Amino acid sequence: MCRRRRTLAVTALAALTLAACGSEQPGSPGVPTRAADAVSAGKDAAFTRMLDEVARECPAPGAKRETPAPPKGEAPTAPVEPPPGATVEPPPGGAVEPVAPTAGPEVELDARDWCAGVRHEQRVAEALLRLEQPDPAQVRKVLNGLGYTDERIHGLKRSGAITTFAVDLRDKGGRLCLEGTAHGELTEVEMCVAPAQGAFDIANIHRRPGV
Repeated sequence: MCRRRRTLAVTALAALTLAACGSEQPGSPGVPTRAADAVSAGKDAAFTRMLDEVARECPAPGAKRETPAPPKGEAPTAPVEPPPGATVEPPPGGAVEPVAPTAGPEVELDARDWCAGVRHEQRVAEALLRLEQPDPAQVRKVLNGLGYTDERIHGLKRSGAITTFAVDLRDKGGRLCLEGTAHGELTEVEMCVAPAQGAFDIANIHRRPGV
């Protein structure tokens, strides 16, 4: 009888132990979810560190960009009005005077985003120029290698020999993004402006005029 009681007690204890540890067993639903969350958090932290490193020497978030001043000792030049009755000759070759942009990175990005944008343009363009076959898989690999996570890469697709993409670089209230085409020596990477809030949508970004 004593042996039977001991056997029942051991069996009951084993059952309780398995029940208590069941949620921690490999393959249970909770463990992979927590592991995936940890990996995602690690990627986000690494991405943020990369953004901070690129913008390390840039102004603080929200800083306004200053209008470039004329060289020292020179005053801003005003347009010269022709004398009354004079004939105004058009510019040679029908050239048109440049017009200051009213939208796009030049006017919509703050000092930090503009400064960081120049650095992101350079580092991405230099890396993509090394690709002999810039297909979407290779472009993604390069962007990942530079610290741009898959969650921030959008519109990655190939059209003929050209692979296009965009990268959401919004951080600390900024609106910075990149848009690029990988095409050998014709590779181009340009900063752009995304909405301050909401999901990233290529259709809603603002580009440099004429781009």
